[in-house]
Amino acid sequence: MFKIQEISDVMMAFPAEVSHLMPDLKSIPDDFWKLDSTRKWEKLFSDIFFGNQNGKSLVLQHKEGIDGRLAYRHISAIMGSFEPKHEDKIAAVAYLFNEWFADYAWAEIKNSTPKVLFQE
Repeated sequence: MFKIQEISDVMMAFPAEVSHLMPDLKSIPDDFWKLDSTRKWEKLFSDIFFGNQNGKSLVLQHKEGIDGRLAYRHISAIMGSFEPKHEDKIAAVAYLFNEWFADYAWAEIKNSTPKVLFQE
């Protein structure tokens, strides 16, 4: 399993170089290179990247032993960077979501601004 790295607030604001946060591209299974936005994790990437949340909060179910907040910050830094090619970014992010999270859902939470929530 790829190691989650702590991401500083500065890195979150300015995620310039992120190649060290991404798995070796050759180690990412072929399935994650299909870049099909109807597949689960590629769709999540697309929804977040292009802002298709429609005012809903993202609920991520992290896998056992995973700190969901740290994992999501790690993934978010990759998504926000201009360093990797877009195709590489999609494959890496989909792969890491698959490694660290079991599932996700978009939820409407009354009297709340959209946010990311974590559950086991």
